[in-house]
This record gives sequence, C-alpha cells and structure tokens, in this order.
Amino acid sequence: MIAASWNIVTDAAWRLAATPSPTPTLDIDPNDVTPGPAGFFVVALLAAAVFLLIFDMQRRVRRVNHRAEISERLQAELDERDRVGDDGPASDGGVDPKSGDKPL
Repeated sequence: MIAASWNIVTDAAWRLAATPSPTPTLDIDPNDVTPGPAGFFVVALLAAAVFLLIFDMQRRVRRVNHRAEISERLQAELDERDRVGDDGPASDGGVDPKSGDKPL
C-alpha cells in the first residue's frame, strides 16, 4: 500500500518537473534599467565614505586605547606610591598614627 502511494507521489513529481515553465518576455529595453554612470558614481561615493568612516573609527579607537593604557600606567604608579608611602615612616614628625596619639 505504501509503495503504491509512493509511486503516485513520485509520478506526480516527475510530471510537474517535466512540464516546461513559460519563458517571460521582456517588454522593456534592458538599456533603460541599467544604473549607468550615475549608479557607478553613487556606489563609488558610498565606498569612499565607508572607507573614510572606517579610517576615522580606527583612529579614534586607537586613541581611546592609548588613553586607557596611560590611565592604567598612572593608576599603577599611584598605587605603587601609596604602597611605598604606607610602608615607610610617617611624614608628620615620626609620630605613628596607630599608637593612639591624636593630632593637634
């Protein structure tokens, strides 16, 4: 039963595939629908604009990365200075603020 129905389906598929589709006829001149020089210039201007935008974006990203790197270096230097300052003697005449003495 399944084989018979499968044969009907494949037979119908072959018949549909074998029928030729009608070829569309062109009622317009193909030269009227081409972009021509105006289309070329529009595409060329778009390509140039995209190139310039990418170039500018790359420059800005590089600048932001450089500023972030400098900021990290400065923060590391400040952290190092604070760390060294905490380990060394106190700068208020040698009085250790942890000993309980209150400043005047």
